[in-house]
Amino acid sequence: MKQSLSVAVFAVLLSASPFVRAQQSEIAQNKSKDSVLLQEEENGTVTVSNIKIDGQLMALETHEDGKFKLRDLEEAWRYDSLWLKELHSNANLFSDMLLEVQNDSELEEAFEIDLPTDTLKARLARMNEKTPFNITYNSSLESVIKSFLTRRRDLMQRMITASQFYFPLFEQELDNQNIPLEIKYLAIVESALNPKARSRVGAKGLWQFMYSTGKMYGLDVSSYVDERHDPIMATKAASKYLSRLYDIFGDWDLALAAYNSGPGNVNKAIRRSGGYENYWNIRPFLPRETAGYLPAFLATMYIFEYAEEHGLQYKKADRPYFETDTAHVKNLITFDQISKLVDIGTEELEMLNPAYKLNIIPKVEGKNYALRLPIAKIGKFVSNEEEIYAYAKKELDSLEKPLPNMVTAEDQIRYRVKSGDYLGKIAEQYGVGVSQIKSWNGLRSNNLRVGQRLTIYPRKPYIAQKTSKSNNSNSGTTVAGGSKIHTVQSGDSLWTISKKYPGVSIENLREWNGISGNNLKPGTKLKLCDCSS
Repeated sequence: MKQSLSVAVFAVLLSASPFVRAQQSEIAQNKSKDSVLLQEEENGTVTVSNIKIDGQLMALETHEDGKFKLRDLEEAWRYDSLWLKELHSNANLFSDMLLEVQNDSELEEAFEIDLPTDTLKARLARMNEKTPFNITYNSSLESVIKSFLTRRRDLMQRMITASQFYFPLFEQELDNQNIPLEIKYLAIVESALNPKARSRVGAKGLWQFMYSTGKMYGLDVSSYVDERHDPIMATKAASKYLSRLYDIFGDWDLALAAYNSGPGNVNKAIRRSGGYENYWNIRPFLPRETAGYLPAFLATMYIFEYAEEHGLQYKKADRPYFETDTAHVKNLITFDQISKLVDIGTEELEMLNPAYKLNIIPKVEGKNYALRLPIAKIGKFVSNEEEIYAYAKKELDSLEKPLPNMVTAEDQIRYRVKSGDYLGKIAEQYGVGVSQIKSWNGLRSNNLRVGQRLTIYPRKPYIAQKTSKSNNSNSGTTVAGGSKIHTVQSGDSLWTISKKYPGVSIENLREWNGISGNNLKPGTKLKLCDCSS
């Protein structure tokens, strides 16, 4: 898990950085005066003289590898390296947890573990007294708990270790939204605390947001940035979404089920159950993954609560979170440049800043993108910002191949249904699902009417279709009367032809050309409009 650390470090919001800085300043108050970080020599190279940053004298010089070596606090560096290594090793845990949720533990063999059913019942009853979730004993939950304590014991131990970094951040945001703090365990079930986790259906980040849902809750996605990977932004969005789901169902168990499978599937399960509104009563009618979702959440909560009783071994952090700080980026800069100038590994930069997809922090009008660094590094960056940006610009201007352009998807569009449109076609055009379009617009069927307006949160950037097309062998040709035709080529089908002409469906082609089957002969001329009138 190359980037699994990144969430942890954001718990700095609780750190005592002012105290640290004050201490450093006091130690170095008698040092020599500050000097300029970057000086441009006649040969065009960048060199650095004696520097005092955050009140501490830093010896800085250019090495053969081109990096600028600034002194760091050795003990802080040791802590960082140890915990970076620990959290790097969690790369496979996301898939392990996903398999556990999807598999039915009831079908597994009997588990050999010292956990009498009566003891488990008593512990669950105590947990139920202090949580808004309905924690009652049943055989399904017992199977999941025992499975976690046996087959997934290592996973749980490593989650307890990693949670020391992640949970302070989660608790702060959950508390801000007045959401039960126990929801923090949901991130373990969703992503195994991996901010770069990606599901087979495209959900991303700690809280596994689909593109459209993320956009609805303010998460920015572009060619450079994906805030679904940003621990703070994604946690805020998840808190808002969960709060809305609770407002709908009035039950946290059902809210979690809806978070996993969507409110529509929960409503259908309620109807199919005959009107029950208890999760365990509607569970047989939920999608398979959702049926294992809440038990996995409750089992995780139980194991964290009774980790000591079950002898779970985990590492305690020397400090509960990394001390980090942020600086708003004023100009485009790459991770490689930051790494070289501030002397920090690109791997650590990626973990501290997981939202930047190309290891580039862009400069976009109206957006405030931030760089997160350890406190020992942030002062060096902020004190020399202008020189760093000047160096970065000069280096970027000299690149033989420019950086990729910034491409964004609109927050939302209002689409007007045209003749020949159908939901599948519109969904494909914008990279979304049919069910998503129906959900956004409250549609109960697939029927559309010409002129109808649809709200769409596009997954891929919207490119307006040109009204005119150049004449070639694959395009329509204007004929008398203003109609258009397409000359069938070898390999053409009704489906491929319909994709070439916006607003033209397979049904349109059949109707306009009197076609009943799917066979087309090369050379056949097909009308691309209703030319009968």
